Amino acid sequence: MSKLSKVRNSVRVSGSTLIISSLLVSSAFLRFGTDTGAAIAQTTMSAIDPDVTSSGNNTTNQEDDSNGREQLLQALLKREAQVERQEAALLQRENNLKATKAEVERRIRVLEASEDRLRQMITQAEATAEDDVLRLTTVYENMKPKDAAALFETMEPEFAAGFLARMQPEAAAKLLAGLNPETAYSISAIVAGRNARASNL
Repeated sequence: MSKLSKVRNSVRVSGSTLIISSLLVSSAFLRFGTDTGAAIAQTTMSAIDPDVTSSGNNTTNQEDDSNGREQLLQALLKREAQVERQEAALLQRENNLKATKAEVERRIRVLEASEDRLRQMITQAEATAEDDVLRLTTVYENMKPKDAAALFETMEPEFAAGFLARMQPEAAAKLLAGLNPETAYSISAIVAGRNARASNL
């Protein structure tokens, strides 16, 4: 084979190899083009200014931390305000209860004082009534039996029995002797019944 033929064959093989290599490289770029481009861009930016990437991340983290602290502070302030409102409401309720208790105690004292006055009035009225009955009893005892009997005939038996029970036995006997037998019996039965109940107590 001549030298010229050898050179042509060598050039033909080299050209084929170059074409195949170009196709493989193109396929690799098509397959990984996006990621490779991004990686190349990142690498390029880092090479130009290494602080760009880290600075961006630090700024984002600082903003997130600041927002988190602000939200936490707002939540704590809101909770504090809520607790203060609850404490104020409890204090107001406690004051209302104290005022109500004081008013109830005052009314109880007023009622007790009223009861004491009423009790004294009743006691005084009973004493006065008893004094009046005793005075009338004395008057009836000093009346003539006939006149006293005529007066007792007009009384209700219950009422007349109250006077007769307080009279001296001698005066009461004279009074009963002057009464109508039916009236005398009714009055005597009432007096005896009262005495029997009193002795059973």
